[in-house]
Amino acid sequence: MEYFIIFLPLLGSILSGFFGSKIGHRNSEILTSSFVSVSSILSLVIFYSVITSGYENNLHLATWVNSGSLNVNWSIKIDALSSVMLVVVTFISSLVHIYSIGYMSHDPHKPRFMAYLSLFTFAMLTLVTSDNFLQLFFGWEGVGVCSYFLIGFWFKKDTANAAAIKAFIVNRVGDFGLALGIFLIFYLCGSINYNEVFNSIPKLDQNNINFLGFDLNPISLICILLFIGAMGKSAQFFLHTWLPDAMEGPTPVSALIHAATMVTAGVFLVVRCSPIFEFSPLALSIVTIVGMTTALFAASVAMVQNDIKKIIAYSTCSQLGYMFFAAGVGAYNVAMFHLFTHAFFKALLFLGAGSVIHAFKDEQDISLMGGARKKLPYTYILMIVGTLALTGFPLLSGFYSKDAIIEFAFLSGTSLGYFASTIGIFTAFLTSIYSWRLVFKTFHGTFNNKNISLNELHESPLVMLIPLFILSLGAIFSGIAFKDLLIGTESSVQFWKSSIYFIEPLSSDHPPLWFLLLTPTLVTLSIPISFYMFVKNKQVPEYLASSNEPLYTFLKNKWYFDELYDFLLVRPSKKIGHYFWKKVDGSIIDKFGPDGISNIIKKISFKAVKFQSGFIYQYAFIMLLGFSIILTILIIN
Repeated sequence: MEYFIIFLPLLGSILSGFFGSKIGHRNSEILTSSFVSVSSILSLVIFYSVITSGYENNLHLATWVNSGSLNVNWSIKIDALSSVMLVVVTFISSLVHIYSIGYMSHDPHKPRFMAYLSLFTFAMLTLVTSDNFLQLFFGWEGVGVCSYFLIGFWFKKDTANAAAIKAFIVNRVGDFGLALGIFLIFYLCGSINYNEVFNSIPKLDQNNINFLGFDLNPISLICILLFIGAMGKSAQFFLHTWLPDAMEGPTPVSALIHAATMVTAGVFLVVRCSPIFEFSPLALSIVTIVGMTTALFAASVAMVQNDIKKIIAYSTCSQLGYMFFAAGVGAYNVAMFHLFTHAFFKALLFLGAGSVIHAFKDEQDISLMGGARKKLPYTYILMIVGTLALTGFPLLSGFYSKDAIIEFAFLSGTSLGYFASTIGIFTAFLTSIYSWRLVFKTFHGTFNNKNISLNELHESPLVMLIPLFILSLGAIFSGIAFKDLLIGTESSVQFWKSSIYFIEPLSSDHPPLWFLLLTPTLVTLSIPISFYMFVKNKQVPEYLASSNEPLYTFLKNKWYFDELYDFLLVRPSKKIGHYFWKKVDGSIIDKFGPDGISNIIKKISFKAVKFQSGFIYQYAFIMLLGFSIILTILIIN
């Protein structure tokens, strides 16, 4: 069963990618969608087995590396943590494959697109089922390459190419940190297999290691390097700049990669390595600080964006921040619970945005929309569901997972935990404001698009709406259905077992009643506030923007991170590259290398041509001269 889950998407990718032109577009779509759907069904079967009977397995496929003390197998590791990720990856991927049949119906390169989606799914499955860091790194790089392919799928657009390159380069920074962390693990532990590493961590020599001028505990250094990798893949503060630009890819890509699967790989890495992180309070503090900073930063920027996909992208960035600061306070199971619920409602929002973009003929600016709810009734209702879940409205999935993170941070009893919970509450309020801003400006008010008429808007076909409906069920019920299993006291201990470092509950006490009611109250109040600001009295946001112009400009320019990186990194790199190109490469290497040799040959050729006059006596003279030279050489020798 496990073999089919992993390799069916790979088989679909190969058939669609190499034989798509022969089997046809429609068959490519059906084939890849069917294979991933079968993987999804089998993943649900395994998840059910893990829940009911505690099923665990580690299937040995092949010996990958066997050199000296480095012994690495290619395996399929099944435990509670990987079973949750299998469900998330395959379920969302199958729905995105089906959705893409309608969304990409007019694209001439559908087999290539479906092949990329399936290849990504295979790489992600390889990542989450690894039992060693090398196989994890293979999957890690695999999803990065597929992300590059999919972001730049419309490669004739310069913006798509630039976004793909930016995502690839920024992720290389994080991947370099991850690679260094794996090297250090092997150097200190003598192995990169999870079980062996986790068992040896408590026994490590605690003498500090000097790294870049800092004396750090070896475990802390390992955790920091691993977390740098997680920051890049999960678009955390400082390494987040690629994620909004990645919206240049087709919308199904955004739903699969940049909402539900690849960007959660960083969270998965931290949770999987929880037996290491638990021995480094410094690393956990860094994870908490970066997570809560990312949550606040992304929410503040989303408040003033107008691109519908970028708003949801910043929302993803913010929610990933929640997951990280949950892990930072030791609530690894709560981080995974939010990852699980977030996959449903964020994929729902992205695919719903795709339905809107499809109706508006590729328009993505919400200020050029409005009044679409009667023309897109099903999309409107389903996006309302996704928005309620995202904001943490009572009884929907986000309410259980996001509030659990805030509560666990508060119950940690540390100053950092209190601060993180405060940031979490404020971010939840901002999340609700910008989410309803998107809904109200898209579906309410007056129609503002001059390129098409309101009557031209039409609802998406069933092949796009059915995945939205299924995701809406997950957005509504996944929280209440899996709360006890994933974060309950006794049942979650039995479920997670040794797949994560499960500590005792942070506290048997509940937070104060006012604290429990604060976030839901703010989330609920934000709905009429947003309706008044963005539908009834649009002068209010305009007044706020004009009266706080420096702050508005600061947020509109995304805290000037792109400009800062351009000034500090991009321009100096271009200047250095230009200098070496002109002075070193051009003036030295080319001049005395290929250009120099070619010039010498060219000059000799011009001289030699003069002897090709056509007169017999000149040819005879040259032959006599050559014969004399050869004879002289022979006599001398």
